[in-house]
Amino acid sequence: MGGLQIETNGTESGAMKNWPRIALHTAAAACFMFLLQRYWLNASLETSLLWALVFGGCAAGLAYSQANR
Repeated sequence: MGGLQIETNGTESGAMKNWPRIALHTAAAACFMFLLQRYWLNASLETSLLWALVFGGCAAGLAYSQANR
């Protein structure tokens, strides 16, 4: 069963030492989706921000899962 694993030997887990990559992946995906929605598809500001938030969250989850592989 895949549960929370805590390492006690003083080393960082995979996701913790890769947090800058996860954050960058999240920001890049959210920025891409915002620009796509707002300027290429002419969506409203609220819709663009909502899609950026959703897409960024999905990208964060994907990057986190890849960091823990």
